[in-house]
Amino acid sequence: MRYSAEHKEETRTRVVAAAGQVFRKEGYGGAGIDALTKAAGVTNGAFYGHFKSKSEAFRTAVVEGLQELRQGILTLRENQPKDWLKALAGFYLGYKRTCDLGDSCTLPSLSPDVMRADGETRDAYTAELRKLIADVAAGLPERTNSAELTTEDRAILLLATLSGGVTIARAVSDPALSSHIGKVIERAALVIGSPSKPHGE
Repeated sequence: MRYSAEHKEETRTRVVAAAGQVFRKEGYGGAGIDALTKAAGVTNGAFYGHFKSKSEAFRTAVVEGLQELRQGILTLRENQPKDWLKALAGFYLGYKRTCDLGDSCTLPSLSPDVMRADGETRDAYTAELRKLIADVAAGLPERTNSAELTTEDRAILLLATLSGGVTIARAVSDPALSSHIGKVIERAALVIGSPSKPHGE
């Protein structure tokens, strides 16, 4: 039986989405092919019809996850140009801190596995991260009173702060502490993105 190009693309999309969820929840080492195909509702043959290996599926899930984050930021910048960062920080330290791990952000959840991945995966991650940094930087105001941190520097600091903050907020067992961490990181993100240099920086 031959499937249409549209059907094949729908299957691929489903496999990538399921792989992303499984990898974020179980980690690369804990996610076998059987778990990936079961989550996607496809056979092993269908999986290998789209990906040569688990590592290729992981690479694709990482890239598409970072692209999803970047597209979300671009949409916020377009729809809420004056307060896109506040909206992002609120969503990131709210929903993305408390949602199921399978639906969490790729940046904090898959970066540790990327560190241990093959060179091709790390290169793909690097290329997407550069684009993400550039798009965040493009949405930050220049600081007239600070020559130490460029907008690109602040974009890196912002992404690292949000990602690291979500990571430790998710790791603690105390919901109150997790919420407190989220609020602190949210405030810090707004300071990093402010047009003026904070006292003591």
